[in-house]
Order: sequence, then C-alpha cells, then structure tokens
Amino acid sequence: MQLIFEKSVPGRRGIRVAEQDVPDSINLNAGLLRETPADLPELSELDVVRHFTALSRRNFSVDSHFYPLGSCTMKYNPKVAERIAGYPGFAHLHPLLPQLRLGGSLTQGALQVMYEMDLLLREITGMAGFTMQPMAGAHGELTGIMIMAAYHRARGNRKTTVLIPDSAHGTNPASAAIAGYTVKSVPSDASGGMDLAKLREMLTDEVAGLMLTCPNTLGLFNPHVSEICELIHSVDGVVYYDGANLNAIMGKTRPGDLGFDIVHLNLHKSFATPHGGGGPGAGPVGVAERLVEFLPVSVVVKREDGTYALEYDRPNSIGYIAPFYGNFAVVLRAYVYILMLGREGIERVAENAVLNANYVLAKLKDLYDVAVDLPCMHECVLSAETLAKDCGVRALDISKGLIDRGFHPPTVYFPLTVHEALMVEPTETESKETLDAFIAAMRELAELAHTNPEALHEAPVSTPVGRLNETKAARDLNIAYTPLCDCGNPLE
Repeated sequence: MQLIFEKSVPGRRGIRVAEQDVPDSINLNAGLLRETPADLPELSELDVVRHFTALSRRNFSVDSHFYPLGSCTMKYNPKVAERIAGYPGFAHLHPLLPQLRLGGSLTQGALQVMYEMDLLLREITGMAGFTMQPMAGAHGELTGIMIMAAYHRARGNRKTTVLIPDSAHGTNPASAAIAGYTVKSVPSDASGGMDLAKLREMLTDEVAGLMLTCPNTLGLFNPHVSEICELIHSVDGVVYYDGANLNAIMGKTRPGDLGFDIVHLNLHKSFATPHGGGGPGAGPVGVAERLVEFLPVSVVVKREDGTYALEYDRPNSIGYIAPFYGNFAVVLRAYVYILMLGREGIERVAENAVLNANYVLAKLKDLYDVAVDLPCMHECVLSAETLAKDCGVRALDISKGLIDRGFHPPTVYFPLTVHEALMVEPTETESKETLDAFIAAMRELAELAHTNPEALHEAPVSTPVGRLNETKAARDLNIAYTPLCDCGNPLE
C-alpha cells in the first residue's frame, strides 16, 4: 500500500477556498510565518477517503477482531451508548454554560447524569461517594493516592510508605511515587497471592496504605482480602482498590464490603466505553465515608427543589484534578451501559467473563504452562516457558503467529512474576465460536513450535510490516516521512 505522500500529485486539490476579502484582525509577526509552503500531500477528496478507508481495513479493533488483552478488558462497546452520547443535547454542551437559567436549563440533564452515575457506582462498589473527574485509570490511581495523603495530613499522621504486591500493575508504584511515597513491594506466595507473613513483617506505623488489585494480575481472587484490609487498618492505613479487574466481581461482591477504602474504576474497561489509542478514558474514584470530604471539587448535588448544582465549598478537598468535569461523554456511555444491563445484567457480565476465561484455560493448559493451576477469574495466565526451552519459541513468537491468524495478541511478559507470560482475558462479550477459533489457533501454534519453529520466528508474514526490532524502535523512534529514490536510499 502506498503512503499518502506517494499518492500526492502536484496541483491536485480536494477543496478550494475563496480568496479572503476580510481584513486581518490580528497582525502576526512576520517571523512566525512560514517562508515556504508546508510539505503536505496534494490529493483529491476521493484519494483521501479511499486512502483512509483502506488504512482502516488494516486495523485491529474490537469491532473487527478478538482482543484477548489480559488486564485490559477489551470488551465490545454497544452502539446504543455511542448513539446516545451523540445526542445534540449532550454533545453540543459547553462546560461553561450556566447550571441554572430562567425558563429552564441546558445543563440540568448532564448534571443529573453525573449525579445518578455517582449513585450507581456507589451501589456497585459499596463506596460512599465518587468523583467523575479522573480521565484515565492511572489518573484515578493518582487521585486516590492524593486522597490517601490528604487523609493522613488531616490526622497529623507521619506516613511515608505505600505497600504494593509484586504482581501489581506498573502504574501502581508510579502513582504512589508521584504522590511522594516510598514504595515497598510485597512478594507473592506459592499460590500466587500476597504473602501474608511477609505483609505482617512489613507492617509498621509508617505504612500509609496498600494498593491491591482484586482479583490479582494472575486472575486469582485472594481469599484473605478482608484480613489484609484489617491488617492495614490496624495501623490507620488506607486500602486502595485497583479497579482494572472489576469485571470479574462486579455485581457479585463489592470492594467496600471487602474492606477497601478507595476504589478507582475504568469505565473504558468494565463499563464498555471506548478504550485504547491514548484515550478517551475515565477513571472515577470512590471513597469510604471518612474520606468523602477529600474528594475533588466540584461535586454534583441535588437541591431540595429537585434541581442539580455544582458544589465547591469543600475546604478539605484535594482540589481539581482535571479540567471541568472529566470526560463527560465517556461517563455518559457508561451510564447508558449500566442502565441497559441493570442489576441482573451486571451479575451476568462477571459470570460470563469468568466462564469464558476458565474455558480458555481448560482447553490450553495441556499445551502451555499455567502460572498457577487453579480455577481463574476473568483472565488466565499461560506461559510459553517450556516451549522456549524445548523449541526456542517464546511468548512473543506465539503472539506474532496469532496476528497472521486474525487475532490480536494477548498481553505478554506480564505479570513480571511469570516467565514467558501470555495473559488472556476473553471478556464476557465473546461467543463460544470465537473462543473455539482462538483456542484452535493457540493449539496450532504450540504444535508448530515443535515442527517448524522458524516459521514462528518469521511471523507475522501477512501484515504490511513484518517482524520489527521493537527495542530499537522504542529507543530510536523516527516517525518522519523520508522519500526514497529508486535505489531505496533517502533522497537528499
């Protein structure tokens, strides 16, 4: 496929703009203007439409392919939510419109959505209050840790340390460090959960809190989670719930009931809103009653007359952590999703997610190593360690082979506690037929590792770009277009 620059024809235009007949209102400094025209491709509208349509057909997306990315919960996004988010009454709002106005309001509906979303998320998680401002999961993590720090400052606690399991998401220690805490890693035990004996040894008055993913990144639910929360509370610590894996338990149990004090949720994971590509996202944060006063401003409240307003008088608030009210359209999509499913539907999400993951695990554990040979929750962690030792075929080779077979690769080399990890999360939205096709591909690749490993070392062969040196690409990034001559060398 030609690059759009290679399709360029000098003088070709897709649009013609009339000559300007209005005087300039701003006199720009001549030094700010280009001396030569920008080196942009010249194409007709048809050329552009066909080019980007062809590019879109080469993309992997949830709408076109199975995306078994572990810990990412890449579920299908229902189009009804997209349609409602596009309603002019929502899409055309400006965040500076007044909350109330004579004869009605343009913003009362949006405020009602945020107010009711707060109530819905409280019910799902067992928290006492939420903020919708955080614009991603990691942003929600940082918000939660800032609330933790504000709580300890208000109580005069001198806390310096946050404890985090060794299998945690990488953003956990980053968020804690940004908030000024020292991070200490709690090792896992033989069953894949947090080592309780080690946790007790590390528990001191300097511990501000613990960040815990439940189920953890091995897809396992820790049966000692309530005891862990009690241990942290015994030193006036705060227990933080990383909501990346909520898909496994939502509707079945609530983090607040387990003992957690702070929860961040990924609306772009658990609640089926757009995900990936750097955004948009939403990472609402909920807190227990004793932490509500520290939530970011502004907070949507319902007045006695039934109208909605933004409340700013929160002297102990950590302040704004995002412009205006976060990614409102993402919150709106999740609101539609939750109302559409209802209580019973939310429960079925978790049940089907867990069923799908265990089905994949049962069908593949005879050919791949298993991190911990126990029933999993919403995701399973396989390993290509034996294939790597016996055949020289690593997790990365299996992933590249999946691309040639029409599947997005699973998460690889995570969690770090598992060698040659292949982390598979099917989500509840995938059918048995899709899972069977994926399982067949994984089994074929495991057999190919023994009979023709070189074929996997060369994969993918069906894509416009083959196997890259990914380390060099990350360290020596070059995304500028350089025209080549017929000999293949860059033109001067």
